[in-house]
Amino acid sequence: MTRLFDIFLAGGFMMFPLLVLSVITSAYAMQRVWFWLKLVVQERQVVQDVLTVAQYEWEKAEEIATAAENLAIGRFVSAPLKLNNPTPENFHLAVQTAADKELIDIGGSNKLLESIIIIAPLLGILGTAGGLISAFFTLRNGAAENVAASGAATLILQALISSAAGIAVAVFAYACFQLFVLLRARRVDYFSTVGNQLEMIYLHIWNQSVQDATSSS
Repeated sequence: MTRLFDIFLAGGFMMFPLLVLSVITSAYAMQRVWFWLKLVVQERQVVQDVLTVAQYEWEKAEEIATAAENLAIGRFVSAPLKLNNPTPENFHLAVQTAADKELIDIGGSNKLLESIIIIAPLLGILGTAGGLISAFFTLRNGAAENVAASGAATLILQALISSAAGIAVAVFAYACFQLFVLLRARRVDYFSTVGNQLEMIYLHIWNQSVQDATSSS
């Protein structure tokens, strides 16, 4: 721990804004991970209840979906369920329209991470430039050769640490960014799967009602 602290101090003044960026990235990543975990658990329970009940009691499935309209998946499945005896084509259009509406800004924005990915390396480069400039001035103005060389080596080390820290923060932010992009993509696929399952259930119910109407006539 002491060695890490010494390395941090050796990186110069740019290490402090980079530390702030790393803390912000960590806090944002933990908040988004908690958001996704909670969302997945809640949505899967709603979907399971709706798809199970819809197979034998359509109105009850609509009630479950409507009660969960505080969640995107609840609004998504309730939209087609609220239709009054639609054709399979109209039901499909309702599913697609609801999906388009709910997936516009799915999972929130990652603009903060995108900004950190850009800013962190620039801060590292700025610290590197400052360290190298100071090293050259030290060599140029050094009163004694050994003292000047030692001071220059310290400043060059500062430049390297600053650059490495900037890259490390950017890599960490990029890894978090890619994780959330993957989660968003998987959620889009999940909505598509749920929509297809709901359409299959409705198509079965529709065909059954047509057969019953034909046989009764």
